Amino acid sequence: MKRILVTMPLTGRGMDALKGRFHVAHPDKGRYSRDELLRIIHEFDGILAAGIGMDAELIRAAKNLKIISVYGAGYDSIDVDEAGRHKILVANAPESVAEPTAELAFGLMLATARNIAARDRWLRDNPGSRWGMMMNEGQSLYGKTLGIVGLGRIGKAVARRGLASGMEVFYFNRNRLDREEERQLGVAYLPLDQLLEVSDVVSLHTPLTPETRHLIGENQLARMKKSAYLINTARGEVVDEKALIRHLKQGNLAGAGLDVFENEPHIPQELLEMDNVVMTPHIGTATHGVRLEMTREACQNIIDFFNGKMPASTINLQVFESLYHK
Repeated sequence: MKRILVTMPLTGRGMDALKGRFHVAHPDKGRYSRDELLRIIHEFDGILAAGIGMDAELIRAAKNLKIISVYGAGYDSIDVDEAGRHKILVANAPESVAEPTAELAFGLMLATARNIAARDRWLRDNPGSRWGMMMNEGQSLYGKTLGIVGLGRIGKAVARRGLASGMEVFYFNRNRLDREEERQLGVAYLPLDQLLEVSDVVSLHTPLTPETRHLIGENQLARMKKSAYLINTARGEVVDEKALIRHLKQGNLAGAGLDVFENEPHIPQELLEMDNVVMTPHIGTATHGVRLEMTREACQNIIDFFNGKMPASTINLQVFESLYHK
């Protein structure tokens, strides 16, 4: 029987299905440390990687590993090239995370533009204070321009929400969509620099790759309107955090909504002190139902693979082809 390692305790029908087909090992609580993984990973045929990365050293230690199934959409913590060299397939779980992450991105837009978090703190810190018609003004999203960087599953879900709120939606993508799909989605393409210049809200939904690290840096932030908001629910390193702090402190941006940070879980003190920055602790997919669905999707990748079927969200397709189509 194949042996599957799950790096943290997960529950639900997905895990039940996995345990019904394979010998499954997982910690009773918490997650395996890196040292523990290095000691035991050679024993397993597959791994469901939840909350851990798989670098070259771990992959080389995994002598019998055939598949890495990532618990979530982001796979920047997996050395996909090294996995490919060892004929290890990598798959992720992108379907289940799209809508909840889009919800959070739009929530951060509303919270920043309407000063929701700052006004909540103000009421709590100043009980009995007076307020009036000309106080506490924010910005409405209706009629504004939304620029989406990365129009994949999550970006498209954000676009739908923006259009439903009366926003005009532009996007930048590594590969432009065909015109008919743009028409159906109600979006228009712009090069990144132009998108940054015209957008009232810029929402980031690109994966972290060497090409997208600090995609939004000093020069890009300088192109944005002083009245604009930056929303990041992608990966912290997509933004040059030091440059973002400088622009916020200098009043070159109206605010930011951040679910991710460049050196998580560390958050710079400057961000913590800014009332025009709304922050959440990387909770884009943090609902009970979504976690169960992520588990199901990640488990299904492993089940499909060992049944000779290519997982729907395979990252390195050439590995599957080399194994099953020699």
